[in-house]
Amino acid sequence: MKKIKYCKRNLKNGAKPIYRAMKDRYPDIKQKKSDCLGNCKTCKLECFVVIKSKTVSAPSPDQLYKRLKKMIG
Repeated sequence: MKKIKYCKRNLKNGAKPIYRAMKDRYPDIKQKKSDCLGNCKTCKLECFVVIKSKTVSAPSPDQLYKRLKKMIG
């Protein structure tokens, strides 16, 4: 995993703690904030990130953070 992309709107909807936690725990992974990632339906309902053009989502920030940690290993 080299880069995690975040939607700025989704950060406002609850993903901001994930961004901060990932930055603190995995400083070597690049993180990018974009205005819109084109996943508006997902963005309204869940927290999500895009990794290698694949959307990873979860109903809460904690669950998404756990999924990301599992993916990193």
